[in-house]
Amino acid sequence: MRIGLLETGEPPGDLLDIYGSYSSMFEALLGPGYAYRVYDVQKGELPADPAENDAYIVTGSAAGVYDPLPWIAPLKAFLRQARGETPLVGVCFGHQIMAEAFGGKVVKSDKGWGVGLHAYEVAAQAPWMDAARQVAVPASHQDQVVALPPGARVLAGSAFTPYGVLAYDDAKAISMQFHPEFSPAYAKALIEARRGSRFTDEQADAAIASLSGPNDRERMAAWIARFLAQETQG
Repeated sequence: MRIGLLETGEPPGDLLDIYGSYSSMFEALLGPGYAYRVYDVQKGELPADPAENDAYIVTGSAAGVYDPLPWIAPLKAFLRQARGETPLVGVCFGHQIMAEAFGGKVVKSDKGWGVGLHAYEVAAQAPWMDAARQVAVPASHQDQVVALPPGARVLAGSAFTPYGVLAYDDAKAISMQFHPEFSPAYAKALIEARRGSRFTDEQADAAIASLSGPNDRERMAAWIARFLAQETQG
């Protein structure tokens, strides 16, 4: 299976050299059983046609979907073009841009930053999921989806992030607000890099402590893999 990685951001500062790019994190998460192609969306790189790959993953980004950046509108247009034709997976910013492209709304939440290990309660089960009733995965976001697009349904969420995992059954698409591609080590390093600027010491300490708990990154990797297999074989 050919997976196009639509890379919309990169780790800040020296974290890129230490932990690798967001696309490489997805390659590590999903494993070597795929052929990957990376598109630097911030530099204007997008597939000429959705058929270039069998599926696409949209990564996280420090940008907001509402920012006046020249690459935002073309990415939305590509997602609308691919909708229903090529399986799509969106993570964090990818979750948000997919919701916006399909008719939902994203804002900078007045709840503030969601950071550390976040647990979502499973509200509905799709065929590619297992019987887990809760999933805990590293998160790092301030923006949130606040209005669902037409055709979207909530698979999992929390009081802090009600629209945590979405499925678009008619669009061959799923998305999630948390970051299964983030290892706990990278998630902790990212918090430290933002300590005192985006997070207070108290917030940073609590988030870092939470990341020592068990997480469901491998479960989410299996869910994504089964979703991609289901949609590309269908």
